[in-house]
Amino acid sequence: MIPVKSTEEQRASYTQAIVKKWNSATQDQVRRGRMWYPTAHEFAEQIAAGNTVKGAGVLAALSANKSWGENCRLARKAFIEGKASGHVSDAISKANRIMSGTDPAEVLPMHIKTGSFYVCIAEPGNTETVVIDRHAHDVAVGEIYGQRERGLGALGRYNTLADCYRHAAHQIGESPSVVQAVTWVAHIERR
Repeated sequence: MIPVKSTEEQRASYTQAIVKKWNSATQDQVRRGRMWYPTAHEFAEQIAAGNTVKGAGVLAALSANKSWGENCRLARKAFIEGKASGHVSDAISKANRIMSGTDPAEVLPMHIKTGSFYVCIAEPGNTETVVIDRHAHDVAVGEIYGQRERGLGALGRYNTLADCYRHAAHQIGESPSVVQAVTWVAHIERR
């Protein structure tokens, strides 16, 4: 696990690893990464019959430890059936509360991954929010952790990596969410 309080040297290393992953992305991966959140936004709108906020909230609530394909399947199924299923009880409860009309910002932990994922889907043009999930972590540390604990529930660790993505985005000239999405695509499609 990376330290909760990283040194400037460690932060620079994480930032450089993010930039390196960006630079390794193919043109097609960059194109798809740039469209990732706008496409997710359209999907959220579609599954929630035009209520993008609700669709984004349910997608975020059901996202933990699920592939994007499985996440989409569970969210679509929840709207079709009128209730969430297929996940741990906490995620199901949050998704059901959102489907019942509670503002996702009142249900989701807005200071870590799930809340950030909601914001990036609901507002794909957001220029500050960045999602730090297991893949974003592994890109930044330059190592695939597999099933090992990453400790992203610790706010200091999460914010350190989010700041590194913001610094990398500044160097690249893109928004943090685009940098995260492009590096995510490049990371999951690595050879």
